[in-house]
Amino acid sequence: AAKVEKTECDSIALFLCRCRPPDVVVFPRCVEEVSALAKVCHKHRLPIIPFGTGTGLEGGVGAMKGGVCFSLRNMEQVLDLHPEDFDVTVEPGVTRKTLNAYLRDTGLWFPIDPGADASLCGMAATSASGTNAVRYGTMRENVINLEVVLADGSVVHTAGKGRRPRKTSAGYNLTNLFVGSEGTLGIITKTTLRLYGIPEAMVSAVCSFPSVQAAVDSTVQTLQAGVPIARIEFLDDVMIDACNRFSSLSYPVTPTLFLEFHGSEQSLEEQVKTAEDITQSNGGSDFQWARDTETRNRLWKARHDAWYAALALRPGCKAYSTDVCVPLSRLPQIIVETKEDLIENRLTGPIAGHVGDGNFHCLMVVDPNDPEEMHRVHLFTERLARRALAMDGTCTGEHGVGLGKRALLCEEMGPVGIQVMQSLKDALDPNNLMNPGKILQREEP
Repeated sequence: AAKVEKTECDSIALFLCRCRPPDVVVFPRCVEEVSALAKVCHKHRLPIIPFGTGTGLEGGVGAMKGGVCFSLRNMEQVLDLHPEDFDVTVEPGVTRKTLNAYLRDTGLWFPIDPGADASLCGMAATSASGTNAVRYGTMRENVINLEVVLADGSVVHTAGKGRRPRKTSAGYNLTNLFVGSEGTLGIITKTTLRLYGIPEAMVSAVCSFPSVQAAVDSTVQTLQAGVPIARIEFLDDVMIDACNRFSSLSYPVTPTLFLEFHGSEQSLEEQVKTAEDITQSNGGSDFQWARDTETRNRLWKARHDAWYAALALRPGCKAYSTDVCVPLSRLPQIIVETKEDLIENRLTGPIAGHVGDGNFHCLMVVDPNDPEEMHRVHLFTERLARRALAMDGTCTGEHGVGLGKRALLCEEMGPVGIQVMQSLKDALDPNNLMNPGKILQREEP
């Protein structure tokens, strides 16, 4: 089946122009069909744009040069589950929530949670992470093997066909070459993932602070104390106010941490006591607890609804989310400077962050019909990224490069790093058919 289908990109680089749709959308049902279609595209020099669920935030699925969009939604099988080995293999149509529903009766779960119900293969392609990364890592640490269809239709298994060892020192790390490649090197048609035991107990808490510095100091000291905290999320005063209004909460409108602890009942008691002592020594409020499943889910739904809460601050406007990541010690400085920048430039940009790994997001709420405001947002996002680079950080912690941050990637990696990336791209995709125009700014002949 094939049809023309428009796609909408969220990248600030595309806010002022309509994104070109692909010429054709195809819906393969198996890797053999993906391979056969890729061979046709290769023969006729047609661009290939892989599409999972479209939850990316940097324009990664925009068909900038037309071509063929490979929608992988019909490849939706959980193929191999090995509970005793804590791993599972899935096709690209399987989403995070679908997998965890499938695993419900096994005592296992897949904890990487970017908020959206994203395709797991898409999460691998963008190196997604999210709120649980401080304890469970990102997709880079949790992908064991990938099946990838290359630009010419050939199929490669990055750790060897059917192999799923917990570690390897055999050859180049092809798996992590494709994790984060954003569809520019191949189409991921299967991913083998690490699974984890569902914790015996979980408890969440909310704690308010007098300043950003106090909140981040508490985060660093909690990690230094060896508390295996599962989630530690930061919301600034603007964001917590928006969440209060949108989700009918009543937290103090000050810098706030949302925390979650996983473990046995006995270990949780010790973790929570240590964390509470640390937060109170930094001027934090008493913990407001969420112990039962319903209350915890409501708490984290409020955190995941931050996008919609930010949008509600300015009805009729659009939202654009940008993220950066810096070493933990630089987090207070960059957040304070960013808030000053927002106020000085009359911009609405609540801040939410995964402070356990130094990553935070500005949820910019902007009127796309106001060119002057759009220009101010564009300049702000560039300043934010360069501020992160100046603090030994990265221009994107988890959103990826896509279209919006290609120039910033050049500044981050330097000319030699970019040349190595371009050499890899040229080797695997010499005709520049795989998602052209993304990540690398290739000069066309």
